[in-house]
Amino acid sequence: MSEPDVVVVGAGVNGLAAAVTLARSGLDVVVIEGADEVGGAARTAEATLPGFRHDLGSAVHPMAVASPFFRRFGLAERIRMLTPELSYAHPFEDGSSALAWRDLARTAAGLGADGPTWRRLLGPLAARADRVARFTGGPVLRVPPDPAAALRFGLAVLDQGGPAWDGRWRTRDAAALITGVMAHTIRPMPSLSTAAAGLALAVQAHARGWPIPEGGTSTIPDALVADLLAHGGRIETGREVVDVRDLPASAAIVLDTSVPTLLRTARHRIHPAVRAWLRTFRFGDGIGKVDFALDAPVPWRDPALHEAVTLHLGGTRDEVALAERQVARGRVPERPYALAAQPTVLDPTRAPAGKHVLWAYTHLPGGSTLDPTALVTAAVERFAPGFRDVVLASSARSAEDVGRWDPNLGGGDIAAGAVGLRQLIARPLPGPDPYRVGHRLYLCSAAAAPGPGVHGQGGYLAARSLLRHEHGVRTPPSLRP
Repeated sequence: MSEPDVVVVGAGVNGLAAAVTLARSGLDVVVIEGADEVGGAARTAEATLPGFRHDLGSAVHPMAVASPFFRRFGLAERIRMLTPELSYAHPFEDGSSALAWRDLARTAAGLGADGPTWRRLLGPLAARADRVARFTGGPVLRVPPDPAAALRFGLAVLDQGGPAWDGRWRTRDAAALITGVMAHTIRPMPSLSTAAAGLALAVQAHARGWPIPEGGTSTIPDALVADLLAHGGRIETGREVVDVRDLPASAAIVLDTSVPTLLRTARHRIHPAVRAWLRTFRFGDGIGKVDFALDAPVPWRDPALHEAVTLHLGGTRDEVALAERQVARGRVPERPYALAAQPTVLDPTRAPAGKHVLWAYTHLPGGSTLDPTALVTAAVERFAPGFRDVVLASSARSAEDVGRWDPNLGGGDIAAGAVGLRQLIARPLPGPDPYRVGHRLYLCSAAAAPGPGVHGQGGYLAARSLLRHEHGVRTPPSLRP
């Protein structure tokens, strides 16, 4: 067998996106994955009881439908995406909830005095959602593809990312609703990075929605694998790459790995000054995750939550912000923020007839060994008394366990690198092309721009960088089915 043109190390969604793009360009591509299965954190399995299918990592995918890569790839034509009318919900202890519907007008109508304010903040961005996705789906340090959309988005980030973040809101509900989505970053708030990430997600909630794939998240990497194999690519699983010098010398290399793995396996290909910069790259805090098999739906106080696939559990804006500050100080909050998803609201294939699954995680200090089961259960019980009574079985991972399960997520950091302002701007290097990190060496993981999420953009843009530098190809290939 001839030596490949490109070796992709790591078969997460970004690695597979890079491989598909390169194979579609006519290159001979081989993907090498250390685990026995492809997908990285985008996997689905029976983690609790037979017949209960749980997403082991990511579960809800607003960035998959917004992603320029997946839109070129035609993901929605290859797998069935199920999009709820209620994008996300934020319950309170009094039994009420703030609801972010895909319909912006309906959302605003439910926010009372803050409805017009919500519409002014998010309406113009939602109307330009695809342009916003193109801006947020690449390196920050580049000429934006749509300067007007980028400016409008930047002004919204300044509004919600600075010390005057409360100045816009008059009600509990709207402030909590935007805070819950900003808290996905596992960072103290307010900050520019949490506002940028949260607003990017909130915009999509009112544009293309927050869908789940029928059958589970693993259908996304499965679609990429099928396309790669159809275009001559190869995949080797269960093979760990310890040193890239063990790979064919003629091949360009794309790494879907963490920055520490990049430095450990390929340091000889990286200029000393670049190595010095990369050594400053840091993981952030982590998550403790629990998957529940349920005998019945979650008994939410607010019946409206039975329509919600995604829920932010944490109470008021002040309560969520306090919990995130405590995590940043290395403490486990008594009343933590938790993110929950109940996919069986839309997808009954995930559980036996009449049964349900609940996916949930809470934020913990990086590397925490705490079993999160009691903490997450209490976070759900706070808004759904009697939840414990419907739990048939559960499976939990501490933050340390998450990092061991997927080495890209060091210490349980699901962003594969802290999403602070510095690592948002320079991810992992400053400049408009942060993917080329060494001699014929490229990084495409969530540690590279645009960062975390199941969007494939890191892989697609790294592949385009490789095509440009190694082959002089500036026009990307067609990715259509």
